[in-house]
Amino acid sequence: MKSLPVKNLIRKPGRTAALMLLTAFLALAVFGGSLVVLSLRQGLNSLEARLGADIIVVPSEAQSKVSFQNMFLQGTTGAFYMDAENLKRVREIEGVEKAAPQIFLASLKADCCSVKIQVIGFDPQADFTVQPWIAQSYARELGEMDVVVGCKVEAGVGEILRIYDQRCKVVGRLAATGTGLDTAVYCNLDTIRLLLQAAEEKGVSHKVTSDSAADQVSAIYVKVKVGYDVGRVNTAIQGHTRKASAVRTRSMITDVSDSLAGISRTVTGLIGAVWVLAFLILLIAFAMIIRERRREFAVLRLAGMSRRMLSGLILRETALCSLLGGVLGVCAAALLAFPFATLIETALGLPYLTPDLRTVALLAAAAVAAAGIVGSLASAGAAWRLSRVDPGTILREGA
Repeated sequence: MKSLPVKNLIRKPGRTAALMLLTAFLALAVFGGSLVVLSLRQGLNSLEARLGADIIVVPSEAQSKVSFQNMFLQGTTGAFYMDAENLKRVREIEGVEKAAPQIFLASLKADCCSVKIQVIGFDPQADFTVQPWIAQSYARELGEMDVVVGCKVEAGVGEILRIYDQRCKVVGRLAATGTGLDTAVYCNLDTIRLLLQAAEEKGVSHKVTSDSAADQVSAIYVKVKVGYDVGRVNTAIQGHTRKASAVRTRSMITDVSDSLAGISRTVTGLIGAVWVLAFLILLIAFAMIIRERRREFAVLRLAGMSRRMLSGLILRETALCSLLGGVLGVCAAALLAFPFATLIETALGLPYLTPDLRTVALLAAAAVAAAGIVGSLASAGAAWRLSRVDPGTILREGA
């Protein structure tokens, strides 16, 4: 008796496959959609944690030359510079607790370079955003021509990374953030200035000469003192710096959060629509299948199977079929989501960080369980009605 549900499913492979595909589609939508939304939320949290500053000061030309936000979200390479005098001016503004400079260099994928990357030079003495992150994988101070690479840069620890024909030693790899920072390379200010000089010598102009490189910065990360209004400090920075724009990181996070909220609503709506559609289709499908099998079930009743046992048989068949379909749907979603995570991130233009294995496993189990529950609910009504019909009447109808 225990093996009867399995035998019934095997006996009608076409019918079983059709039901499995329906529930697989449901599980694919639930697991795939939920995974995308969760990955986007984790990416947003990671971006907020990695920025670590209240205000970022960039050259006024940065917004027209390259989107500063896209450099973080999508890894768009860019190089822009302003007078380092702005760093001194920012530090003198009331309410500024810390101000740390960074210098950017866009590497080219050519004979001069191993890969196309964004090189970011920072001051280990003043920095409060990059250093804590780097310390997780490399606790020592970066030496000259030492670099730490993002998780998506194809260079292992101990390998040599060529940047404008300069040999940089990889001393550490950073944890994933789901942002453009995963394709960046970090070094100290001495190294970035040597790389800038090497780029100029190869004819790649960054509007920075070897003589003036020490007097240029690309961005200034600002931490506001507790008790001071970030908006007022931001306005003061705007008024005291030359050819520079102050960007509140909270506004950047808010823009990304608004985009994420819109995508979440869309995905949730699509999942809800798929649930309703799949449930209706399964209701119709199970009603037709059970009606088709009325004589089979009538014979089982006459053979001694009680109404409760018959209902249980139908529900076990349905649950088994739905669970198998759910597993199939989750596997299909995984094959689409994980290998193409980078494409999804690029298409959405938002930070995208896949959850850990435990979270993914729980999400997959929930999607499979949801498929099993929906399938069982869809067949429950038809099973209950059939168990109440007199078997003799059914057999006489077919005579």
